Order: sequence, then C-alpha cells, then structure tokens
Amino acid sequence: MPILGQNQYGKAENRVVKITRDGATHHIRDLNVSVSLSGDMDEVHYSGSNASVLPTDTTKNTVYAFAKEHGVESPEQFGIHLARHFVTTQEPIHRARIRVEEYGWERIEHAGKGAHSFVRKGQETRLTQVTYDGESWEVVSGLKDLVVMNSTDSEFWGYVKDKYTTLPEAYDRILATEVSARWRFNWTDDEQETPDWEQSYEETRRHLLQAFAETYSLSLQQTLYQMGSRVIDHRGEIDEIRFSLPNKHHFLVDLEPFGLKNDNEVYYAADRPYGLIEATVLRDGRTARIPADLTNL
Repeated sequence: MPILGQNQYGKAENRVVKITRDGATHHIRDLNVSVSLSGDMDEVHYSGSNASVLPTDTTKNTVYAFAKEHGVESPEQFGIHLARHFVTTQEPIHRARIRVEEYGWERIEHAGKGAHSFVRKGQETRLTQVTYDGESWEVVSGLKDLVVMNSTDSEFWGYVKDKYTTLPEAYDRILATEVSARWRFNWTDDEQETPDWEQSYEETRRHLLQAFAETYSLSLQQTLYQMGSRVIDHRGEIDEIRFSLPNKHHFLVDLEPFGLKNDNEVYYAADRPYGLIEATVLRDGRTARIPADLTNL
C-alpha cells in the first residue's frame, strides 16, 4: 500500500488591508498572507475523515480577525501571531508556515485637513516567511522586484572564450539587476530578544543598496558578494542571505550606419534572455538553510 508523504494545507493569498486611524492621520499596511498547516492529517487523506481538519475558510477568517485584534506592527510579527495561534490552539496541527508579502504605500502630501491619501510605491515587495513547530521559530524575510542600476563603474572582461563566444569585452558598461533576496534571522526561540523587525528591514535594504552603489564591479557575482557581506557585517540578527540577481543587459546601439558615434550614451535594454546569478552569503560557522530555489519561499 502506498504511504502518504509530506503534506500541508491552508488558505493562500488572503489579501488584507489594515488602516490605523491616528486622528486625522491614517497609516496603511497592505498584505498578502498565505497560511500552511501540517500535522496529524493522515486520515483525511486515507479515509476522507475531516475530524482533524481546521477549514481553510477558518484560517482566512483568522487572518482578518488578527489584523483587527493584533494590528500589523510588521509582517514578521503578524506572521508570528498567526503561527503561534494555529499550533497552540489546534492539537492536530504541529507546524504552521505563514508567508506574507507587503505592498508599500507612501503618503501624498496635500493641503487638505487629513493625512489619508496614498500612492502605491513602485519599488520592491517586502516578504517574510514565519515557521513554528511549537518549540522553535524560523523567520526568513526579504524582498523582490527591487530594480537597481549603475550607469558606470562596471566592467566585464578576461572571461573564458571558445569558438561560440561573440560577446566583446567591456571596460565601461551598465550594470542593472532586479534584486530578489531572502535573509534568515538567528532568532529561533521565545527566550531570545525579538529583533526590531521594522528597523532590521529598513537597515538591511539600505546596506544592500549602498553596497551595490559603492562596489566598482568586475562581475555581478562580485557585487552580489559585497551586498551580502555588508548585510552580514552590519546586521548581527541575520546569519544567512541568499540572492537571485538577473543581469538586466544593456547593449550599446550601433549608430555608425547613421554617421553617429555612440560614446556609451545610447543602449538597447534587453528583457530576455538574461544571465541569472544566484548565491548565498553566510556568517562564518553557520549552515545554509534557505532553499537554493527561491521560488520555494
């Protein structure tokens, strides 16, 4: 008889917008929350008995109720509240995984009486995944869709060449990428002091951007390592950071047919194919635990 393997269930992509009203000034948190639960679920698979199943509709309702009861201090803290609730209140549930995407909004300053107008930020999406098994925590946060560019201070030469190589060496090129990064915190149990999730995110993002801007790049791999190293060196609460960086190629346009010289001024931005650079940077002595395939998060 076939044996049931790993399994989980829950309600994915619960969209919840929490407005906090501070008098005439409002604050907004815009989340996409996915809940996955696992535990004693053999019978529902083998016989169809739902005796141990908390309906996914209930998990959806819990997300909305918790937005009211606990507020949204940060995606990480909201995920911690949810994970703890499901594991400690449902005996069959042994492990909860909460994934949260946050979409940023910024205030529109205007001459009206209230501060309640916002425009959706066009930059990155903030991410977190909180996993709890009743004893220990794993919090992996990050971001995606953060597009960055250096218009100079980047080269690419000295690489391996064979009979299929046509790419010319570049001693002054555009370096652009769309940063997808995940970082793992070393906070694992309730006895430890909880990180300041909001400050950690803002500072980690700042270090990523500063390292990108300040690195004279001879390869995107070198830039990736400098970004990760800066985070590890400056953020003691983080032990591991993994990147997936597509090289958003910009190729010089040949203007000679028009009698024009292109002095690193006019480029063609190619969307595909693209080089894809991925790597993990770790604190010395730590073990990598973020999946190599970031789509697993």
